[in-house]
Amino acid sequence: MSGHRPSSREKILAAAAELADAVGPGNLSLEAVAQRAGVSKGGLLYNFPTKAKLMQGLVEEYLKTFEHALAARASDNPARSLAAYIELSAQECDQKQPSAAGVLAALAEDPDFLQPVRDFKRNLLDQLKAETPDIAKLLVAFLVIEGLRSMKLFDMDILHEDERNMAISYLLAEANAS
Repeated sequence: MSGHRPSSREKILAAAAELADAVGPGNLSLEAVAQRAGVSKGGLLYNFPTKAKLMQGLVEEYLKTFEHALAARASDNPARSLAAYIELSAQECDQKQPSAAGVLAALAEDPDFLQPVRDFKRNLLDQLKAETPDIAKLLVAFLVIEGLRSMKLFDMDILHEDERNMAISYLLAEANAS
C-alpha cells in the first residue's frame, strides 16, 4: 500500500508553515522556504509567484485545516457546532501565535489578501446560524471568539488567563444549554 506522496505545493506550504512558526511570518524568505521544502526557487515561484501569494496559500491551508477539525468535532451532532467552534477556537487562542507582521506585510502588498478569510468567516457564520436555534446567542459567542482572536493576533490580549477561561466557560455553558 503506497502512501500519499506530497506535491511540491504541499511541501512548500509545509515548509513555509514550519519556518513561519520558527522565525515569524514577517521574517520568512522565499529562499529559506524553497531550501526547506527541497525545491528550487523557480519551483517555489511557479506555485507562489510572490511572498504575498505564499502567505495567502498558508492562510487558505489554515482555513481548510480549521474547517476539517470543526467538522470532525461536530460530525456526530450538528447541534454541537457552536460548542465545537468555541472549543476549537479557545484551544487555538491558547497556542503561541506568530506576530501579525507577516499578515500586515501581505495586506500591504495585496489588499484582497484577507478575502478568503472573510469568505470563510461568512460561510462559517451562515453554517452555524443554520445549526444554532438561538441566533443572538450565536452572534455574541462569535463576536467574543473573533475578538479574542484579534486581540491575540495583534498582541493586544490584555485578559488574564482566568478572565479568558471565564469567558470561554460561559460561552460553552450557553452553547451547550441549547
